[in-house]
Amino acid sequence: MTLPHTPAAPVVPTIPGIDEALQARVAEGMAAVTARLHEVVDHDDPFIAEANAHLLNAGGKRFRPLLTLLSSEVGQGWNVQVVDAAVGVELTHLASLYHDDVMDEADLRRGVESANSRYGNATSILVGDLLFGTASAVVADLGPEAVKIQAETFVRLCSGQIRDDRQTEGGVGEVDGTALAGDADDPAAVTAYLGILADKTGALIATAARYGAMFGGCDERTVATLTAFGEKIGVVFQLADDLLDVASLATTSGKTPGTDLREGKATLPVLYARTSEDPADERLLTLTRGPITQAAEVEEALELLRAHPAMTQAQQHTQRVADEARALLDGLPAGPVVDALHALVDGVALRSS
Repeated sequence: MTLPHTPAAPVVPTIPGIDEALQARVAEGMAAVTARLHEVVDHDDPFIAEANAHLLNAGGKRFRPLLTLLSSEVGQGWNVQVVDAAVGVELTHLASLYHDDVMDEADLRRGVESANSRYGNATSILVGDLLFGTASAVVADLGPEAVKIQAETFVRLCSGQIRDDRQTEGGVGEVDGTALAGDADDPAAVTAYLGILADKTGALIATAARYGAMFGGCDERTVATLTAFGEKIGVVFQLADDLLDVASLATTSGKTPGTDLREGKATLPVLYARTSEDPADERLLTLTRGPITQAAEVEEALELLRAHPAMTQAQQHTQRVADEARALLDGLPAGPVVDALHALVDGVALRSS
């Protein structure tokens, strides 16, 4: 059947400086991924078909499928299995967005009305569940190892999200007994924070790279290297997103800025701000001590945090993690694909600059 509304144009990612032949192969692969995504989210019930495709039709970066395709190019290149693996990962990501927007009470996602605003919380959660199920069905055709990886990834994703949500319960936030409100240079606090990011974001991006390498015919060592790279770049991706939650405007990001501040989450900029002993920062520290419920106070906190040195410190930290991701690529044969992966790291990290 035909989807009840017009989907966004197929996403054709561009990476600055990428080899033209590689770019053409990746663009062809992304077109196949986009077509397959629309095929599997379709449904006999028009309302379910529309709700399923709501965020898919809004576009998005398709970062995870892109990484799957690029990772396959380290081996023999993309094929039908690589496409389905990319689809399974992207569906899992899309499903998580439906749930995230309910938890965050977000109004915007990808520049359009969020699913929870459009369809209500209950339907948004159920559509997310349906998409998780669809992802599992697609991955099941890839074999038992792929199914186990998908399951383990889902466990990590949920675990990271649960620990992330616990930050809001105690005001200043605590993870596994480690307070996140103190010194940002405290290894325990930073390790706990980065551990959350590795699970809630890094795990799925690691699986995107792992699937691409596996089904692209790479050897075990290369699969392991690309999996580790994927997790590291996933942490960079989330660190950059956390910075953008402060720095961006809704009109340019397609999201509602200040979501983390509303929830009282102690992201890295807030952690660094809390190290300040400057009396002039007292108002910022008061505002970021817990969830902010008043819109005017959210805007005030955003304005104060955007001007604070903590943003520069958090950006520098993001660049350090990006450097760690790049270093993992040193073990791979030099060539256009590795160059593209280096450029991908740069693109992810620079989003926050």
